[in-house]
Amino acid sequence: MKKTFQFLIILAALAAFSGYLMSQMSFIGRVGINLMHNEYKFLKVWWQGALVVYFTWLILFLLHTVINRVLSNGLAKAFHALVIIVSIYGMYFTYSDFSTDFNHSLLKQRFHLGAYIFWIGWILICLFYLMKRNETKEVQVSQPIQDSTLPPSEI
Repeated sequence: MKKTFQFLIILAALAAFSGYLMSQMSFIGRVGINLMHNEYKFLKVWWQGALVVYFTWLILFLLHTVINRVLSNGLAKAFHALVIIVSIYGMYFTYSDFSTDFNHSLLKQRFHLGAYIFWIGWILICLFYLMKRNETKEVQVSQPIQDSTLPPSEI
């Protein structure tokens, strides 16, 4: 439990950093958000962007917690490894979009770095569960109840 709390604090710090970086977009990016993409206005305020990133990570963290509890240890680790690969592809496609789409390239590198930190955070969540020791539940084997009316040799 202590390690989970410490990890969530680290994620909160990363989310704050990501929100700050995404709020440092270029002037042209701010104008574009104000005029055409009103749904992204939360990215202009660092703490609002940080909250969106952190709550998204919390949902992903809870999803990974459920997967870790429901699936067997081997399947859960395979799932986390697969999600790391998906996250790396997501980071690559984000990079590709930022470098080929002219409108997104106008947002500048700080904004881009904030977006990449989102994917890095998801990878860290997966690594957290890949390195986490599996808590096995001990199964207690009950002793057979002996009937006091029968001698021990007849049981």
